[in-house]
Amino acid sequence: MPDRGGGPTGPRIRVGRPSRRVRTLLMTLGVLAVLGMAFTMFAGFWTDWLWYRSVNYSSVFTTTLWTKIGLFFVFGLLMALAVGFNIWLAHRLRPPLSAMSMEQQSLDRYRMGIAPYKKWLLLAITALVGLIAGASASGQWRTWLMWVNGVPFGEKDPQFHLDVGFYAFDLPWYRFLLGFGFAAAILSVIAAALTHYLYGGLRITSPGARATAAATGHLSVLIGIFVALKAVAYWLDRYGLAVKSSDFKATDNWTGLRYVDANAYLPAKTILFCIAVICALLFFATLWRRTWQLPVIGFGLMVLSAILIGGLYPAIVQKFQVQPNEQAKEAPYVEKNLKATREAYGIDGAQVTEYPGTSKTEDKTQLRDDVDSTASIRILDPNIVSPTFQQLQQIRNYYAFPTNLDVDRYSKDGKDQDTVIGLREINLNGIPKRNWINDHFRYTHGYGVVAAEGTSADAQGRPDFTESDLPSKGDLGTYEQRVYYGEKTTMYSIVGGPQKEIDYSDDSGEKTYSYKADSGVSLSNPVNRAAYAVAFGEPQILYSGAIGDGSRILYNRTPKERVEAVAPWLTIDGDAYPAVVDGRIQWIVDAYTTTNGYPYASRTTLGDTTADSLTATNDSRAVVAQQNQVNYIRNSVKATVDAYTGEVKLFQWDTKDPVLKTWMKAFPGTVESKSEISKSLMDHLRYPQDLFKVQRELLTRYHVKDATTFLSGSEVWQVPDDPTNKSGSAVPPYYLSMKMPDQQAQAFSLTTTFTPNGRDNLSAFMAVDAEAGTSDYGKIRVLKLPTNTTVNGPSQVQSQFNSEQNIAETIRLLRGGDSEVEYGNLLAVPLDGGLLYVEPVYVRGGGLKYPLLRKVLVSYGGTTAFEDTLGEALNKVFGAEGPATEPPDEGDEDGGGTTPPPTSSNPNVQDALNDAQKAFEAGQEALKKGDWEAYGRAQEDLEDALKRAEDAQAQADKTGGNGGGESGGDASPSSSPSSSPSSSPSPSGSPTSG
Repeated sequence: MPDRGGGPTGPRIRVGRPSRRVRTLLMTLGVLAVLGMAFTMFAGFWTDWLWYRSVNYSSVFTTTLWTKIGLFFVFGLLMALAVGFNIWLAHRLRPPLSAMSMEQQSLDRYRMGIAPYKKWLLLAITALVGLIAGASASGQWRTWLMWVNGVPFGEKDPQFHLDVGFYAFDLPWYRFLLGFGFAAAILSVIAAALTHYLYGGLRITSPGARATAAATGHLSVLIGIFVALKAVAYWLDRYGLAVKSSDFKATDNWTGLRYVDANAYLPAKTILFCIAVICALLFFATLWRRTWQLPVIGFGLMVLSAILIGGLYPAIVQKFQVQPNEQAKEAPYVEKNLKATREAYGIDGAQVTEYPGTSKTEDKTQLRDDVDSTASIRILDPNIVSPTFQQLQQIRNYYAFPTNLDVDRYSKDGKDQDTVIGLREINLNGIPKRNWINDHFRYTHGYGVVAAEGTSADAQGRPDFTESDLPSKGDLGTYEQRVYYGEKTTMYSIVGGPQKEIDYSDDSGEKTYSYKADSGVSLSNPVNRAAYAVAFGEPQILYSGAIGDGSRILYNRTPKERVEAVAPWLTIDGDAYPAVVDGRIQWIVDAYTTTNGYPYASRTTLGDTTADSLTATNDSRAVVAQQNQVNYIRNSVKATVDAYTGEVKLFQWDTKDPVLKTWMKAFPGTVESKSEISKSLMDHLRYPQDLFKVQRELLTRYHVKDATTFLSGSEVWQVPDDPTNKSGSAVPPYYLSMKMPDQQAQAFSLTTTFTPNGRDNLSAFMAVDAEAGTSDYGKIRVLKLPTNTTVNGPSQVQSQFNSEQNIAETIRLLRGGDSEVEYGNLLAVPLDGGLLYVEPVYVRGGGLKYPLLRKVLVSYGGTTAFEDTLGEALNKVFGAEGPATEPPDEGDEDGGGTTPPPTSSNPNVQDALNDAQKAFEAGQEALKKGDWEAYGRAQEDLEDALKRAEDAQAQADKTGGNGGGESGGDASPSSSPSSSPSSSPSPSGSPTSG
């Protein structure tokens, strides 16, 4: 700088360019930073590719990738071209500069500033909008694949008579194209208007015309395109009415046309379409007329028409035509909604039958016998006993069981039995010393299956294990017991290399093992190691000596994660369950295809519908869907994940589902045929819980087929809250082997109960045949109880349990000290017109921190029992012993104990017993009516009759007058409870053993 004076001069500081060394260093750092960012992006892509290749689903990765890339470039380029072309055209149509106004003088500075960079600025703007549009379009890969590969449903909607596939596959893609067109038109209008303004084609404050003829024509065409797109939108909106959700008092998330839609909105959309077409033509006409007058008037009329025709007119129709006679107007449309909803959710075949709710059989002995043939009542609650499994079968702290165990069927002695099953998975929190080597190299897998009979417990209340110990042994035979993939296995492991793994421990010490399958991704390649070191943020993967030849990295190890990754178009059930199949532990995963484009079918929110008291405490059971709001669902795929190799197989289960067929076209070779399912695997497939929960929620309203009843809401049910805990959430469905009234034999079923809306008494019982491979699989049976009688629902039964003085006192004693009482699943079983309720009661007592089965609650027909075992409780409720535990009567050679004594040879004894039978029946009738005075008289008559029978038999024995019967002692006091005033005869007329 030159010296301007004002003081002494000092040494001059020269500011020069950085030295070559500094420039080289900065350039090197910049290049390294760019390379680091590039490698980080590459690492994510490369590790994904390696993983998909390792599970043999690389086609899913490539199809998805190329679809995303294609959409990104096509729509990004289209948007860039649209915006860039209109900026270029506006610049080209700029007017020649003349006398400058103040407005143009101020703009001239900007024009001069950007003049040297016009091309770069144009490229930057177009690249930016192209990137944004391309990224948005790539997210529509599912919509594109469904449109390209769509398969017809073979069903037409009742309004427009178009195939359902149009709404499920075509309409979403058309809507996306329309939205893209709107975005391109709006951005083009904005970009062109700004360019025209910058270069004088549009003027705000300058005198004279506000726009040049060229600017007027250009912008009019763009606005005309926008209005033409609006016309297309009005036309598509007509079809959109068939899948439109709206508020309607009959149901939440009503979908489809109602009276006002068909008679007001539909013609309104048609009229608005015509107006929009005319308005668009007026805008295009400005190319010749060069005036805004007509198009502006037309646009104003279109807006006014949209308000009056599209908004006000439907409101008038609703107010003055529909509301005064709503049921008659809406009934035809409700019938369409009822039919479509039942079809879309697979509940159209639900069999609803009337059920009395009370038993008419007076032979209690027969009822007691019927219990065992009606149901294999499961008293082992899989949602309670996990801590018991943990305490008794964990063996080592580094093993753990899932919070909720599973129910499956296994054969024993040629008979299927309900079995509670869980895997002993790895639990890193139990490792004695946590470090990187232990976490990822040594403690890599769980070991063995633990299973117990669902219908029994040992004398101490512990599970009756059928498969236990370490290594596991029992009824399941020989199988690969190592569990490398499981619900609790969320950490990556590096196996198969120089570092040995801990297999299991026994009396002789720790056993080591080295993984032998080819699952996972090889880390022998340094590029792979570097990629995983970056992707997992773990630099030790790059240089650790524990990794060498043969090392493989296992990740994405939960069954849900693996199935979701290989089939991202599926919605996964919240409960994967293990099964031993052909010498392997297989995780079985139910998967669903869904859409929200089924016309007239009401929508449901999967996350809310599938929530219950178990998902409230276990997030892993929650359903997370790509489309959480759906109105069509099918259990179209059964998937398996090998617990040792991680191999994923997808099997086509619903062979008629058009959504699955569409995805199979999009991803050929990923889903195997249903015929590939082996018999041994078929034996363990079951009806999925989350589909059942969706269907039961819909059946609370859609069990009725009459539109008038549906609109009145008088038959609305609700899923009761779980009475066994305080979560306030719905009771979960329960798996149970049982038979419904129209079935000849027990079937593995999924069951639930319903109560009237806002009340606690029982309104219906629902069961679905859950046993795959049978002709009745998936058949829904609903027993509808009469509305004029009251049958206790789950919460009332639980309240009855808690309010009985003897039961309450026993529970209080069980809670003594530091013990805790836990109620198990409250199971309901239809039995001879009534409902049998059974609930196991567990106690965590003293130093034991795990629940043991201590009591069983049973209720039937208002009678309640609280005993140590299920058999004792049933015996008490029915006043008779079951066939399995009934001791033989003295003198009865066949030990049946149910044959009436041959007292007919003694008229006096027989008359007395007949009187006893009548007194007993009178007492039961009085008990039902609550007439305690009559009940007391009947008990007195009963006691008197039994005393007379005893005296008459004693007199006959003295005189030898028992008529020569083979066993006259059968009617003697020693074999009858007649000596006790509280005893009563059996309904068959013979004394019963107390």
